Amino acid sequence: MNTTTTARRRTSRSRSLAAAAALALLVGACSVEDPEAPAGDGEGGGGVFSIAVGIDPDTFDPAGQTTTTVQNMVDYVVETLVTVDDEGTVGPRLAETFETSEDGLTVTLGLVEGAQFHDGTPFDAEAVKFNLERIIDPALTVPLGSPYEVIQSVTAVDESTVEITLTRPSPGFLSALSVTTAAMISPASVETGGNTNLNYQNPVGTGPYTFDSYTAGETVTVQKFADYWGEEPHYDTVNFRIVPEAATRESLLLAGQVDMIILPPVSDIEALQNNGDVEVLLAPSDRTIFIALDNNDPVLSNPQVRQALNYAVDKETIVDSVLFGAAEVMNAPMAPSLFGYCETGSYDYDPDRARQLLAEAGAEGATLDLLTPSGRYVQDAQAAEAIAGYLREVGLTVNVTTSDFPSFLARVNAPPSPETVDMHLLGWAPAYLDADFQMQMFRQATHPPAGLGTAFYTNPEVEAILAQADVEIDQDTREQLYCDASEIIWEDAPWIFLWTQSFPIVHSTDVEGIGSTPTEKFDAIYARPAS
Repeated sequence: MNTTTTARRRTSRSRSLAAAAALALLVGACSVEDPEAPAGDGEGGGGVFSIAVGIDPDTFDPAGQTTTTVQNMVDYVVETLVTVDDEGTVGPRLAETFETSEDGLTVTLGLVEGAQFHDGTPFDAEAVKFNLERIIDPALTVPLGSPYEVIQSVTAVDESTVEITLTRPSPGFLSALSVTTAAMISPASVETGGNTNLNYQNPVGTGPYTFDSYTAGETVTVQKFADYWGEEPHYDTVNFRIVPEAATRESLLLAGQVDMIILPPVSDIEALQNNGDVEVLLAPSDRTIFIALDNNDPVLSNPQVRQALNYAVDKETIVDSVLFGAAEVMNAPMAPSLFGYCETGSYDYDPDRARQLLAEAGAEGATLDLLTPSGRYVQDAQAAEAIAGYLREVGLTVNVTTSDFPSFLARVNAPPSPETVDMHLLGWAPAYLDADFQMQMFRQATHPPAGLGTAFYTNPEVEAILAQADVEIDQDTREQLYCDASEIIWEDAPWIFLWTQSFPIVHSTDVEGIGSTPTEKFDAIYARPAS
C-alpha cells in the first residue's frame, strides 16, 4: 500500500530547560574580545544573538559536512527537504508532501510554494534534482554520502514535483533527506561568489539567514533573510564565536558577552544549575564516543589486542571523575536511542585480562600513538589522557597528541598510509535515529576518504547482514539484523567502546526559545528575548 505523509510546518518548538546556577569567574579571565555585544532585549525583532562554540568549521559545503556543530551553523543558511522529530518520525520542510511507492523504489516529493534562494533564484524541482545529483557525483567528496548511493535517477516532473528512483528499497532514505548533507543550495551559486563545485565555501540556501562572513579561528556571522518563505526569526544577526576553551566559553556567557554556549566545563554544571542568570539544558544525545583503532595496523589488526584495550580502560571511573557523570558507558556499538539498538555486552574493567590477551597476542610493551581533538566533545582531551593512563598501566607505551578539529579531521579522514595514526578519539552522532546511519562506521564502503569509517574495519559476515538490512522492509526483521551485526562488531572490537555523551547547552535567562534535537544539535534559530 502506498504511504503518503503530509504534516504541518512547525510553528512551535519543544523546549526542555533545567534551572541554572552560580559560578564565581572573573570577567578578566576572558581571553576573547566580543566584536558585537549580544542583544537580548527589544521588541519586534532585531539585534544580535551570539553563540560560543568550540571548533572552527572545516567546510561550509552542506555536502561536505562531518560534524554536528558545523552543521548547526550551516543550517541557519540552508534547509533540507524533510525533518525528523524526537521520535524519528519524518515531517515536511521544503518538501511539504512525500510518498513512497509500494515496492519502495520510487519516492515522490511535493515542494512548498514561494521559497527562493538568497540569490533570488527559485527553489523548484530542477534545483532539487541538481542538489541530489550533486551529492552522488563521484567527483565530489561527501563524507556522509552513503545513504544517498541508492539514488538511481532524479526527475523534475513539474516545477513542484520531484520523482526519485532508487536502485533498491531503502527504509532510511526519507530520513536521510533530513540531514544537512542533503540540504538545498542554489545551483547558480556553485560557480559564483568564489565558489566552485568542488570547493563550495559561500553557501547560498533558502534558510532564514544568509551567510555573511567568516574569520578563521574567530567568528561566523549570518544575517536575517528578508524574503524568507517561512517563519521569521527574531534576531537580525547571529554571531558564532569560535572559542576552543570550555572555561572561556563559560566566562563569556557569565560576563554577558555571549547569549549561549555549548559544552561548558562539565565540572561546573552543578554550579551553573544553581545560577539564576543562566539556564542549563542537559540534552540527550545519540553520539557515541570511542577510540577508533587502526584495524590495518600490524599490532591492532589482531582482535585479541583490540579486546585487551577495551578491558584495560575503566570507562565507569572516567565517566564519573573526568566527565562528571555526563555520559553513559556503551553496552552496544550504538546509542540506545537508535532503532536497531540492542544491549550487546560489556567490557568490564579487567587489567589482568588485558595483560593476558596482550601477552597471548605478542603485543606486550607495544608503542601506540593516540590523537585527540580538543573542544569538540565533552572533556575530549582530558578523557584521552585518562585512557592513555590506563593503557600504560597494562604495559603499553602511549603517546598522546592534541589537535584543533579541522587538522584532526584532515588527519583521520584520509586513506590508509604510513601517516595513519594508531588510535584516535572520535564521536559519531547519527543524523537520524536509525542503526542504518551508525553502521556506516563498520562498512568497507565508508572507509576514508569515501566516508568516516576511520577504524578501517570490515568483516564479511557483518557486510552480508547489513546488505540484507539495507533492503529489508519488515521492521522487526531489520531490527534483529542490526542486533546480529552488533554482536559480531562488539566481539571484533574495532573501537575501544567508551560512552554515549550528554549534550550540555547553557544560555542566558534573558533569552528563551532554545532547545535541542535528538541528533545532538542545538535548536536556537527561533531564540528571542525572554518575555
